[in-house]
Amino acid sequence: MQLGTAPPERSGRTALPDGRALAWSEWGDPRDRPVLLCPGAATGRSLGFGTHLLRLLGLRLVSVDRPGLGASDPLPGRTLADFAADVRDLCAARSLGRPHVVGNSQGAPFAFACAVAGVARSLTVVSAADEVALVPDALPDGPKAMVGLVASDPEEASRLLEGMGPEAMWDMVTAASPASDLAVYRAPAFESAYRGAMAEAFAQGTAGYARDTVLAMSPWGLALDGITVPVGVWYGEQDTSHSPDNGDRLARRVPGARRRIVPGIGGAVLWTHAERILRALPDAG
Repeated sequence: MQLGTAPPERSGRTALPDGRALAWSEWGDPRDRPVLLCPGAATGRSLGFGTHLLRLLGLRLVSVDRPGLGASDPLPGRTLADFAADVRDLCAARSLGRPHVVGNSQGAPFAFACAVAGVARSLTVVSAADEVALVPDALPDGPKAMVGLVASDPEEASRLLEGMGPEAMWDMVTAASPASDLAVYRAPAFESAYRGAMAEAFAQGTAGYARDTVLAMSPWGLALDGITVPVGVWYGEQDTSHSPDNGDRLARRVPGARRRIVPGIGGAVLWTHAERILRALPDAG
């Protein structure tokens, strides 16, 4: 199975109006329709998906490091709305127009923010981190305790989260994954690309990851019912980590969202089913 994790074809940093820069990597023909990827937790811009399919489908993939991760400049105290504003500025600077936006795992709330802000042509969330602050009682004890700490003492939660690093992230992901996902994650080429992207994400330290996680575990403050672009919600049926109900409640909060449950896989569905996900974009080939 091709998992579409080839190294980036182009990478760079784009200056924003406030003097910061966002780092990005890109695959596919630069003339084709852009798909902007909000990567998962502590994952840098170098890990793509479906990269072997892009030219066939007339798409190009642009993956962006969030502020403080990878090579993107930090923005202390940043919010989900700040990220959407950064993406708007990035799109203007790089003539991306309104891209299709894909959010994977913990990248999902940032992708939702782009759709709420009108930055996205369409929205696809895959293995989406749910708005867990709204459903803490449905969570296992460990995540429930962390959501509670984020609510009661976000600074202490940040300090704890800053104890993570690429090795701890790898261990956490693999410990929570079903056998179907481990077969993907431990495939030599994928493991190399995935672990390399985790090391890349922590290049500036751990504060960027900690801020991402506090934002994801706090109330998002996003008007999901105001999203008007097409929305796809994808989960592997064996995914027990990202949402208590595989996104059923989450999808019902977004008018017209289409939820798809893929059998035989968990959180690795972005890579194992990349062709289905990309072909489901509104104007894909």
